[in-house]
Amino acid sequence: MTDGDACVLAHDLTFSYPGGDPVLDLPELSIGTGERVFLYGPSGCGKTTLLSLVAGVLQPPPGTLQVLGHDVGALSSPARDRLRAAHIGYVFQMFNLIPYLDVRDNIALPVRITAARRNRLSGSLHQAVAETAAHLGIEDLLNEKVTRLSVGQQQRVAAARALLGDPELIIADEPTSALDQDRRRGFLELLFQNVQDAGSTLLFVSHDLTLSDLFDRSLSLAELNRAGA
Repeated sequence: MTDGDACVLAHDLTFSYPGGDPVLDLPELSIGTGERVFLYGPSGCGKTTLLSLVAGVLQPPPGTLQVLGHDVGALSSPARDRLRAAHIGYVFQMFNLIPYLDVRDNIALPVRITAARRNRLSGSLHQAVAETAAHLGIEDLLNEKVTRLSVGQQQRVAAARALLGDPELIIADEPTSALDQDRRRGFLELLFQNVQDAGSTLLFVSHDLTLSDLFDRSLSLAELNRAGA
């Protein structure tokens, strides 16, 4: 794979929280455009930190991490926010839903604030939200406040929000942990179909190693991360 084929490309990527020792020290990481990558490792090995760096929630050192052709470390915080909103769908481990909005508005939020995501819709926003919700089995909950939903229902709302508008990169942090086996399988089928249809890249984190065979490639962060050695 050449650098030009990579959606995510890291060289000697290190990161420490203020006052702490390095939690990440990756000599190299390359994820190809359109690739489906399964990332695993024990708690505390830096999985969520890595996802936060790739998504621009945290700022890496300049020159060590490129995402969708952008040097993430050279971007300001507002520029990283714009990159994430326009081009990255993120299923956060803690969901990060807006408590005072209903399900419909939570799902629609990134498309409403970002023209790039809105322009990729094939129909109206209302229709796109309804279709995505239906695929995840939450079509009857669109008018509910998210605070009234179960954990599993909230997880599906977070997934629908990430998928809407066909972002080029989808990051999923333990997205199936609160789903039963049937819902897990249905969610993954929808996720893979969206990724395929949009030509998106998928970076998927889970402790459930039984899912790894469904992906193009599996990576152990514990083995890659020199900070944990």
